[in-house]
Amino acid sequence: MGKKKKNQSSSSSSATDLLQTLGDFTSKENWDKFFTIRGTGDSFEWYAEWPQLRDPLISLIGAPTSSPPPQILVPGCGNSRLSEHLYDAGFHGITNVDFSKVVISDMLRLNVRDRPDMRWRVMDMTSMQFMDETFDVVLDKGGLDALMEPELGHKLGNQYLSEVKRLLKSGGKFACLTLAESHVLGLLFPKFRFGWKMSVHAIPQKSSSEPSLQTFMVVADKENSSVVLQVTSSFDHSSLDCNKNQAFGIHEALESENQTRREYSNGSDILYSLEDLQLGAKGDLKNLSPGCRFELILGGEGDFCFSYRAVLLDARENSGPFMYNCGVFIVPKMRAHEWLFSSEEGQWLVVESSKAARLIMVLLDTSHASASMDEIQKDLSPLVKQLAPGKDDQGAQIPFMMAGDGIKHRNVVHQATSSLTGPIIVEDVVYENVDPELSRIWPSEDLKFRRLVFQRTQGLVQSEALLMRDGSSHRTDVETERKKASSSSKSKRKGTQRRSDDSGKLKVYHGYLASSYHMGIISGFTLISSYLESVASVGKSVKAVVIGLGAGLLPMFLHECMPFVGIEAVELDLTMLNLAEDYFGFTQDKSLKVHITDGIKFVREMKSSSATDEMSVVHGNEITSNNTRPCNGNCTAPNARVDILIIDVDSPDSSSGMTCPAADFVEGSFLLTVKDALSEQGLFIVNLVSRSQATKDMVISRMKMVFNHLFCLQLEEDVNLVLFGLSSESCIKDNSFPEAAVQLGKLVKFQHPEISQSIMDAAKKIRCLK
Repeated sequence: MGKKKKNQSSSSSSATDLLQTLGDFTSKENWDKFFTIRGTGDSFEWYAEWPQLRDPLISLIGAPTSSPPPQILVPGCGNSRLSEHLYDAGFHGITNVDFSKVVISDMLRLNVRDRPDMRWRVMDMTSMQFMDETFDVVLDKGGLDALMEPELGHKLGNQYLSEVKRLLKSGGKFACLTLAESHVLGLLFPKFRFGWKMSVHAIPQKSSSEPSLQTFMVVADKENSSVVLQVTSSFDHSSLDCNKNQAFGIHEALESENQTRREYSNGSDILYSLEDLQLGAKGDLKNLSPGCRFELILGGEGDFCFSYRAVLLDARENSGPFMYNCGVFIVPKMRAHEWLFSSEEGQWLVVESSKAARLIMVLLDTSHASASMDEIQKDLSPLVKQLAPGKDDQGAQIPFMMAGDGIKHRNVVHQATSSLTGPIIVEDVVYENVDPELSRIWPSEDLKFRRLVFQRTQGLVQSEALLMRDGSSHRTDVETERKKASSSSKSKRKGTQRRSDDSGKLKVYHGYLASSYHMGIISGFTLISSYLESVASVGKSVKAVVIGLGAGLLPMFLHECMPFVGIEAVELDLTMLNLAEDYFGFTQDKSLKVHITDGIKFVREMKSSSATDEMSVVHGNEITSNNTRPCNGNCTAPNARVDILIIDVDSPDSSSGMTCPAADFVEGSFLLTVKDALSEQGLFIVNLVSRSQATKDMVISRMKMVFNHLFCLQLEEDVNLVLFGLSSESCIKDNSFPEAAVQLGKLVKFQHPEISQSIMDAAKKIRCLK
């Protein structure tokens, strides 16, 4: 935000130079210094000036002679002359607020004689000391934009807008003069979704030879209604005289918000925020509504550590008697996908067994892996109290209940410590409940899974694989033949089969991906299925690079089920390769090799190699000078453009706001390197895990700037967002997805075709972002 502000009009070029020294736009000390250096009487105007603002503002506020006269609040006033111009136009009920004592003192001294009715207050705009419903108009000129530095997230902006809503009278108006950047509109639009009428207006620009950043006025009228209205605009997007990216950004933000509002109006399945509910989106929550069920998001901003996906359910009619008026039921990540907790029917069964009149079911995900259950309960308590029915005057405690971790049996197979990853555990587990699809394929199996667990994040399951005995992956075929035999022969063969299985050794079955996001990644191949088929049909190889080996499950699945794909996996931690080989059945050959090196360095070298067509040969199994561990025999360093590039690495630094990937993998410079390294039909895939919507928006925005087409897949049962970038000019049409999914299904060679349905189902949920 700061850099863009510096491009706006000012009274002199020296003002812009001075502004560049300001740095953090949210720092009181920086602003005091700025206004002290600038001196008295030298105003500084953000964005548009009075000649461009006069008509739209006077039209918005109304007649200054109305009785009583409108009370206007100008938060973050600085030393702009906007308030003076409004006063001189007849609007005398103006209160100016800024947290800089320096500028308020100067402005009071300058105006006390000529404009005696105008008020000046030293006050933080995120926490103002005014009574509720004090003002008819809140006029913001760049204040929200200054609070919304992308790296700071939504916290300050959210606090400020909550104050605006509190201070406005019923029928009042909030006028926000802004550059309308995506991260600003991403907070502003949802914040005024319920009970407000919103419109966007383009402020006329000074004549200029080149398009520049345009000022917009977003207006929110307080109507106190639960009806969700569309955001209207008073301009034609094609006629905007501004920067091309800015015009595209505001058009996209309006389309996205209005689509969300249409879904609200149509009663679609949506996630409500706590604020939505407090505004009456689902009626008065203090009253029980038997049979009511909806999904919501709790926390994620302010003083709360985490964001939580939850389901609120009011017990059905005649379900009593109840032990609790309200209860909380926490579902751990490993069980969130189970029918009992993921389906409506199962959730109602949980409500009945909980004996609660209202149950708030909280579904944990990967982002909560580092927190203890005590920390989660402490974080949730003030949130769920706001959802409890009835008056909170009895001080009744809300009980917290929890599903077990769903593990029937656990056996630690191996423990290791890596200098890069820390303590690691390899364990075999048997779950109480498994995917129904697996139960249908192997009905007589007590299925066992092998897990790779990172202890640095308190039990984060990094990889999970299905274990099978030798030959049992073909059991369905054996059982089919068995049914054709006579009853006596059938009994005999059954016993023989059991003895054979009991003596078989458990091995990782690479024909199935236990992680849903891995299946999601494969489903993204639908986007280039025609290209994959054209390459496979002529006996050529598709080149894929996977950054992040883990237990090697994704590369091995590609290797076994898509034999026309040549795979290079890149892993920074040699310990991971050793564990993958020793405990997860990972093997290398001429079509699958591993490089022990930095993933970003590898991609950059791959780009350089493809450009210069230089080859670097590596021999045997030794670790070479560039830290590459090759396949058995000779293999070559990358020297051709890649068709599929997958980023599947976790981040050791949680301060970035991302659990996956490390922040460097979504920097703009690296994304440009990726695009240059891809073939003409290339596909770039990122597994993104973050609980911060601002972080997700930032990554999506960066990828939109680089790739010609961008798609995403949000996995319902997890926090993973899989992003797919295409560099080709043309791409698949929406109505072609079913056919493309079938095409991909034919290319993937499953021993059990039933498993392919997971890919088909995931492909249907892929949506276009650009």
